[in-house]
Amino acid sequence: MEIPTRKEFLKGISYYERREKRDAMYKIATFHVQRFWGNPSEMANGLGVLLLNWNQAFYRFGSFDFDKLENCIAKNIHKLNSFRKRNISTLSSADEYEIKDLFTKFLKALQIDSGKKRGTKSPVAVAKALHLLAPNFFPLWDHEIASAYGYHYNQKPADNYFSFCNIIKTVAGKVKNYIARKDKTVIRFIDEYNYSRYTQGWV
Repeated sequence: MEIPTRKEFLKGISYYERREKRDAMYKIATFHVQRFWGNPSEMANGLGVLLLNWNQAFYRFGSFDFDKLENCIAKNIHKLNSFRKRNISTLSSADEYEIKDLFTKFLKALQIDSGKKRGTKSPVAVAKALHLLAPNFFPLWDHEIASAYGYHYNQKPADNYFSFCNIIKTVAGKVKNYIARKDKTVIRFIDEYNYSRYTQGWV
């Protein structure tokens, strides 16, 4: 596992903020989920704002079922409440079952619900959804980022995601003092760096 230097980390964030134009959707979705927390229907709408934009390459084949997502949120709201209050620094082996269980349930809820690709699942969409629901705790990934950290989520995605969370916990512990800004979570800054370096190759 490679920990970026302060200079590398800040450079990655700077490139992201200058070049990535989709961040408005993240801000809108974050605001919507926070504003309507406790209302599963509106929370699902907030997730949809981000997922149908950031994951449009996947969902162009068909959307997920908003009713199924709403139901998944409603059934797991107590777990989500707990994780939302936590920082990734508190992650422990005791969380393994609940994280894997949540990941598996959201993987099913966010699968494409119609068309030729019906039933196709996206571990990337799940990570984005969980992050919006608990932005200080759950990290984001995509294919390039996961691969860079040594994970291939086509098999055992829930297991791989829990392991990925543990690695990001270590990274967060190292980089949390690199930046004094409080407008985003450490997890979000790490994702911006990862996206700049591994997804786009800007740094």
